[in-house]
Amino acid sequence: MPFSGSDAGGFQWEGFNSGAPSQKRPPKPRKPRKAVGNPFTRVLINLAVTALVGFVYFYLELPPINLQSPDFYAFALLLCAAYCVSAIVTSGFQDQGAKNYFKFLKKQCAVPFFLAILLVVVAVIGSIAGSVIFRAGAYSRLLPVESGDFAAEVDEISYDQIPMLDRGSAERLGDRKLGELSDMVSQFEVVDDYTQINYKGRPVRIATLMYADLIKWFTNRSGGLPAYLVIDMVTQNVELVRLQEGIKYTTAEHLGRNLYRHLRFHYPTYLFSQPVMEVDEEGTPYWICPKLVRTIGLFGGTDVHGAVLVNAITGESQYYEEVPAWVDNLYSANLIIQQYDYYGMYHNGFFNSLFGQRDVTVTTEGYNYIALGDDVYIYTGITSTGGDQSNIGFLLTNQRTKESKFYSCAGATEYSAVDSAEGELQNLRYKATFPLLLNIGGQPTYFMAMKDAAQLVKKYAMVNVQQYQIVATGDTVAECEKNYAAMLNQNGIASGAGAGSGATVDGTIADIRSAVLGGNTVYYVKLIGSEIYYAISAADQPSVVILSNGDQVSVSYQEGEGSILSAVSIEKR
Repeated sequence: MPFSGSDAGGFQWEGFNSGAPSQKRPPKPRKPRKAVGNPFTRVLINLAVTALVGFVYFYLELPPINLQSPDFYAFALLLCAAYCVSAIVTSGFQDQGAKNYFKFLKKQCAVPFFLAILLVVVAVIGSIAGSVIFRAGAYSRLLPVESGDFAAEVDEISYDQIPMLDRGSAERLGDRKLGELSDMVSQFEVVDDYTQINYKGRPVRIATLMYADLIKWFTNRSGGLPAYLVIDMVTQNVELVRLQEGIKYTTAEHLGRNLYRHLRFHYPTYLFSQPVMEVDEEGTPYWICPKLVRTIGLFGGTDVHGAVLVNAITGESQYYEEVPAWVDNLYSANLIIQQYDYYGMYHNGFFNSLFGQRDVTVTTEGYNYIALGDDVYIYTGITSTGGDQSNIGFLLTNQRTKESKFYSCAGATEYSAVDSAEGELQNLRYKATFPLLLNIGGQPTYFMAMKDAAQLVKKYAMVNVQQYQIVATGDTVAECEKNYAAMLNQNGIASGAGAGSGATVDGTIADIRSAVLGGNTVYYVKLIGSEIYYAISAADQPSVVILSNGDQVSVSYQEGEGSILSAVSIEKR
C-alpha cells in the first residue's frame, strides 16, 4: 500500500510532496528608522554622545591637547567619528550605500567631516615639514657637541665614589631588603625603576614601592606608600627611608592619584617624557617630569624644555623652565643617544649618510652613568658606521644641562672590554657588569664588577680603553687598581696610576669598624681629631684585624674627596 503524507496525520514534508516546487516566504520588509525629535534636539544628543565618548577616552588614554602629539589627532578623529555615527542614528538615515553615506555626512555633519579632513592634511604637511630628508641640518644641531681632553677635564675619583653596583644588582638588593620587613613584604612591592642620582654627594639609586595587588591598594591607599629605598652604589648598603606621610602620587597608582592622570588634568597641553623619581637634599620625594617640545616640523626634533616637579606626597606641582640644581635626570639617556645619532649621521647632510658616509658616526650599543661633581653624566662609545669592534671616542653628556663633550680615544667598545674581562677569569665563569668609564692615571679605563651566577660581586676588573689587552683584576677595588697601575707601568703607558695622589697621616685610632663587601672584609679606621674613615681590605693587609681603639698607627692613603678614603697600608707604631 503506497505511503502518502495524508496517512501521517496530515503531515507533509515540503520538497517531497508530489514533486511540487517549494514555496519561500517573501522577506519581511524592514521598518524605516525614525528621526529623533527635531533638528536642534538631535544636535544636542549628538554633542552629548560625543562629549561622553571623549571624556571616557581622555580619562583612560590621557592624550595631550597639542597639535605636536600624534595622540591628539587620534583623539580628535575619534570625536569626529563619534558625532557622525550618532548623527546617523538620531537622524533615522537609511542604509543606501556608501555614496549616500558620504552625501549625508557632507550635509548633516559638515563641521566634523571637514574638520577630520583638515586634521589629516595638517598631520601630513607637518610630517613632511619635519622629514629628516629636508631638515637634516636642523636634526644635526639638536645636540651641540664640543671636543674635550679626557685626562684634563675628567678628574680621578676616590674609591668611595666609584659605583660598584649595576642596575641588576641594585634590584636584587632592593627586593631582598623589602623581604626582610615583615610589615611591608606582604603589602608592597618594589617598582622596577631604580633611578640613579647624586644624593648628599653619593651615587645612589632610588626605588619606589607599589601596592602588591588591587586589594592591597584598596586597604592601604588612604595612608599612601610608607617608604622608599636608597641603594648606595659604593657601599652596597640599602636604606629604607620611612616617611611620616606616605607617597600618594606614583606611576603605579589608580584613578585620580595616578601620576600620568594627575599631570594630564593639570597640564592638558604639555607633552611629557617618562617621569623619574628623585629626592631633594632633605629627602622629600619628587617626580621629575620633563616637558617635551617638537622643534622641527610638527613631530620631529624632540627636545626638553624645562620640567614639572611633582611632590610625590602632596601632589603639589610646579613648572620650572630651569630646574633646581639638585635635579639630576632631565634629559633621558635614550633622548641624548638619539640626538647624538642625528648629529653623527647628518652633520654632513642626509645623502652623505646614505652614500658617501664621510665622517658618519653613531653611538655604540649600551650606555652607563658617571657622577662628576654634583651632576650625573651619561656616557656611551662612538664608533663609525662600518660595524667594526672599535670606538673612535666616547661622549659624556650632563643629564641636567645637556652639555656634551666628545673625547677622541680610539679603542675597544664596551662589549669588547666585557669580553676581555670575562676572558681573564674564564675559569671562574664570572660575568661582567656593563663598564663604567673612569680616569685612572690619566688613562680612559673601563671598570667592571665581576659577578657570579648568584649575582654577587666577587672581583673587579679594569680594562684600558686604548689597549684592551691590558686587563687587571682584584678581589678589592684597591687591589685591582694597584694591579692595573703596575700593568700600565710595565707597558710604558703611565708612570703611575691611582685614584688621587698618596699621603701619610699618623694618629690614634678613635673608631674601627668592618663590613663584608663582595665576599671580602673591609676595615674602616678613624683617627682622633678627624672625621675621615680610611678603608682597607683584610685581604690586602691581614694585620689590620688585630688593631683596636687607642692603637697608634701610621696610615698611607690615596688622597681624594669624601668621608671615606682608600688606605694603601695601616701600620701599628
